[in-house]
Amino acid sequence: MPVESVFTALEPLLARVSKPIQYVGGELNSTVKDWDDVEVRWALMYPDAYEVGVPNQGTMILYEVLNERPDALAERTYSVWPDLEALMREHAVPQFTVDAHRPVGAFDVLGVSFSTELGYTNLLTALDLAGIPLHAADRTDEHPLVLAGGHAAFNPEPVADFLDAAVVGDGEEAVLAITDVIRDFKAEGSPGGREELLLRLARSGGVYVPAFYDVDYLPDGRIHRVAPNRPGVPWRVSKHTVMDLDEWPYPKQPLVPLAESVHERMSVEIFRGCTRGCRFCQAGMITRPVRERSLQGIGEMVEKGLAATGFEEVGLLSLSSADHSEIAEVAKGLADRYEGTNTGLSLPSTRVDAFNIDLANELSRGGRRSGLTFAPEGGSERLRKVINKMVSEDDLIRTVSAAYASGWRQVKLYFMCGLPTETDDDVLQIGQMAANVIRTGRQVSGQNDIRCTVSIGGFVPKPHTPFQWAAQLGAEETDARLALLRDAVRADKKYGRSIGFRYHDGKPGIVEGLLSRGDRRVGRVIEQVWRDGGRFDGWSEHFSYQRWMAAAQVALADEPVDVAWYTTRERDFSEVLPWDHLDSGLDKDWLWEDWQDSLSEVEVEDCRWTPCFDCGVCPQMGTDIQVGPTGKTLLPLTVTGQGVTGHGRQHLAASAASSGQ
Repeated sequence: MPVESVFTALEPLLARVSKPIQYVGGELNSTVKDWDDVEVRWALMYPDAYEVGVPNQGTMILYEVLNERPDALAERTYSVWPDLEALMREHAVPQFTVDAHRPVGAFDVLGVSFSTELGYTNLLTALDLAGIPLHAADRTDEHPLVLAGGHAAFNPEPVADFLDAAVVGDGEEAVLAITDVIRDFKAEGSPGGREELLLRLARSGGVYVPAFYDVDYLPDGRIHRVAPNRPGVPWRVSKHTVMDLDEWPYPKQPLVPLAESVHERMSVEIFRGCTRGCRFCQAGMITRPVRERSLQGIGEMVEKGLAATGFEEVGLLSLSSADHSEIAEVAKGLADRYEGTNTGLSLPSTRVDAFNIDLANELSRGGRRSGLTFAPEGGSERLRKVINKMVSEDDLIRTVSAAYASGWRQVKLYFMCGLPTETDDDVLQIGQMAANVIRTGRQVSGQNDIRCTVSIGGFVPKPHTPFQWAAQLGAEETDARLALLRDAVRADKKYGRSIGFRYHDGKPGIVEGLLSRGDRRVGRVIEQVWRDGGRFDGWSEHFSYQRWMAAAQVALADEPVDVAWYTTRERDFSEVLPWDHLDSGLDKDWLWEDWQDSLSEVEVEDCRWTPCFDCGVCPQMGTDIQVGPTGKTLLPLTVTGQGVTGHGRQHLAASAASSGQ
């Protein structure tokens, strides 16, 4: 039976909320398929506001991959702001998709992509608005499967009670395989109901079903063991790894939102994975091995994406984009191809030792010369050895010197506070480094309008990294250390006024730490916070540290654990970690040895260019590092095509509207 749109009930409410356009849908390149023409229906959720979620690459890729299948459809849903949530409850409007405004509760699967743990309370809001029981154990055959993915799904235990299943790793092939299982199950008449469907998914080896695993605890609160409780369910669930990115050139038709979003650009992922070995970086560890997209693959995606969207900026994305083996050729080829148009190129934060002025000049050839961003992460040379960020201050000064001499006026530097073994002096050296950057900029440019912005975040130890055993710095200690640095910068009469200083206090980091390394008992804390009104915890204006601490006190009152136990406590090697049964490919012994190396300030090279360090990923996952160079060049297009200017974007949007897309 067709599922009706809820838009007639929703529309009268939109005049009463902020930014109503975010709930309307109708974006260029969005897809609406006939409900009855397909067998499997996905609602894809990014659990944050529309403006943050709509440009998310992961969700956009899965949306397109699924909608290319004739037997499946995918629609998108995002978190609604509290003003609309209240009205939806008052008028009995359920959680809806933005594509066809269908109720989320009617779909076969609600797939939620968690890139950060601070979106957990937003999942509960969506479930409740959709009429889906919060706890997986209370759901029936009438409810969608609630399936989590994304980086935070590498430890889904804090939200295990709310999930039917989780997928770790790359999603492209995984969602197709899951769709096959659901289609076949439904074609057979859904024998055995929800339990049987989940068993089929779990026995495939690539889907984690929390209900099929029992967790036993020791008297002191540590985990004794995690064991499957059904026959045929694997002891460990492996991550998915997509090889040969050229075979997966998604998104082919990127979404162009009608409302403002956080990234007004078209993005191309130029490679996936990282082997730099920064010990704090979960993304770099869990996405191994490195898989590069070819020069030709990148060029084709940029060409088609610009034609499909009319965006004026192309972001060349990856964890360390300047490390692509042909980044100079990519940048020059694209700059040549789009010279004379309004198309600009951008790289995210760039490693100091992978950056050069030639590359920067190619990226800014289209006329856009924004500030340069680097991430030394640690203030002192010693601390950078601890975290394996092999960048010296001399490297940084050489790089910014060349940049300022070439006409740049602004540099932004990212650091972390609270890294293992860190002292007050390590943090104070951040201020000294910033002053050296300003001094160098003034010398080489002969100008005084030189700026350096220092941005500092609190360090949160993450699962599947060498620092997963480390103690997190407490909120008060973090704030005190940052106050020391702030006062030191302000006291610098010569350079202090040219240094911008941005930092986050330590409190959100403690909550993120609780959620990132938590186990199933933390689910009670999340639910209590949500019932106490917690929403949009990643937004400073909605976040309440007091609410989280009060909820933890209530929810963990009968347990031998508390917030400090999960955050500021160091673990030892023998402890069973909540995520040990989820296999990221990284050998636990190797991670521990790297943790010990960090304490000895021993650096490790990048295994792309040196012998293998036996991290375990390639043999365990049956994968291999895929890097160039191809030795080819990116040929200019004869015609750059419609849609690379702002006028092109308006033209495309108007033609889409007139054709009813």
